[in-house]
Amino acid sequence: MGVNLSSIKFFFLLISIFVLIATLIFNYQNSSKNITSKYTNITHSIIDYSLTEKVGHKWLKELCAIGPRLSGSVESELAINWAVNKFKEINCDTVWLQPVMVPRWVRGIKESAIISKSQKFAERKLNISSLGGSVGTDSKNVTGQVLEIKKFEDLKNIDNSKTKGKIFFFNEPFDETFSNTFEAYGKAVQQRVYGVDEAAKLGAIAVVVRSVTSKYDNIPHVGTLFYSDSVKRIPGVSIGVEDADFLSNLLKEEPFAEISLEIDCHTLPDVESYNVIAEIRGNELPEEIIVVGGHLDSWDKGCGAQDAAAPCIQTMEVLHQLKTLGLRPKRTIRCVLFTNEENGLKGAIKYGEYSAVHKEKHVAAIESDRGVFEPRGFYVEAESEIIGKMEEWLPLLMETKIDWIKKGGSGADISRIKGTSAKIGFAPDDQKYFDYHHSDNDIFETVNPREMQLGTAAITLLAYLISEEGL
Repeated sequence: MGVNLSSIKFFFLLISIFVLIATLIFNYQNSSKNITSKYTNITHSIIDYSLTEKVGHKWLKELCAIGPRLSGSVESELAINWAVNKFKEINCDTVWLQPVMVPRWVRGIKESAIISKSQKFAERKLNISSLGGSVGTDSKNVTGQVLEIKKFEDLKNIDNSKTKGKIFFFNEPFDETFSNTFEAYGKAVQQRVYGVDEAAKLGAIAVVVRSVTSKYDNIPHVGTLFYSDSVKRIPGVSIGVEDADFLSNLLKEEPFAEISLEIDCHTLPDVESYNVIAEIRGNELPEEIIVVGGHLDSWDKGCGAQDAAAPCIQTMEVLHQLKTLGLRPKRTIRCVLFTNEENGLKGAIKYGEYSAVHKEKHVAAIESDRGVFEPRGFYVEAESEIIGKMEEWLPLLMETKIDWIKKGGSGADISRIKGTSAKIGFAPDDQKYFDYHHSDNDIFETVNPREMQLGTAAITLLAYLISEEGL
């Protein structure tokens, strides 16, 4: 009986593949066990200190007492000085301010909206807030018939012969079918950002936008809007969800109903602000930098606790905990508190330009800007090999409630840092974040101290592991 050489070669090929896979699995498991054993005590020290002392939560109360911190405002300047003093108390190796020119938009005092023409509800007030960057109404009422736009994409098919002189009412709701609330936000927020510009092209005189929120209440949620230079600028306001539904129902009964708006927001010349930067120099590879940070500015609603005072403090505490626990990192760990993320990204742009000019070597950048709820994971922009190496640290990170590390978007501010091996976004549970986001709901009392401090421990541990093990 003849021997089938092809079958034998195929058999040995299968055996070789099996051995290779088994070897890789063994090496991965062995490496993971070695890392876990090496850093178990340090992991517990970080978690224990974070949860028992709750230093960051105490700092948050101080920062929130300053109030909301729209870039260029007095409160923003006070917050910057507060952060500098905290870094000096920590005894960081270096603390400095990086000057940044930022826009200066002022909400003003007058924010009024009423139903001015209706058979049933004339003079009824509507709960609105000016959108960031909006022009005012020049000390007069802007009155017009309301045209409801239920989906932003419907603008493509609108009859522009019926749009001139109207007040556009963008009423696309937060899509509750998305389990990831950031996806739902991304789908609905385009009406807030681009609504005024697109409406102005069609002859609208003002825009009202349904608040982009997962919470059903009547609190307006604000945020920035976009004007192009070639289009006339018209006022834009957000409206509480309950009043948005009320207005929509009214238009079903009275399609010719009118509303009247008056807002006195305005834009002043740019002013100087600052990124706050502090670091602990690495004791072996100081030229290799790991950035941790978030944006210190907020919208002028609530006190910006979840967005993003508490996330900033989580990254400040990385330096504080390393100092307190006597953990001197191999690589430099730098905390950057960015200014002007909410309405310009000028702080991120300035830092990115600075690091490029000085040819700094950034090993990694970790951003916290999704609130401070219970930790879930880290999104990573990096090569698969780097993500795979980070996954070996999961047995340690799971002690802080981190369940996963996977490819995904990191953060707006760190996106401007060039040449970084890994850009990492801290991802806590997202189900409640947009209940508070950009609104008067975003206050100190929304922050659970244990959830916040677990996130602090997760970010501290990850930064330290990157410092010691590299990427």
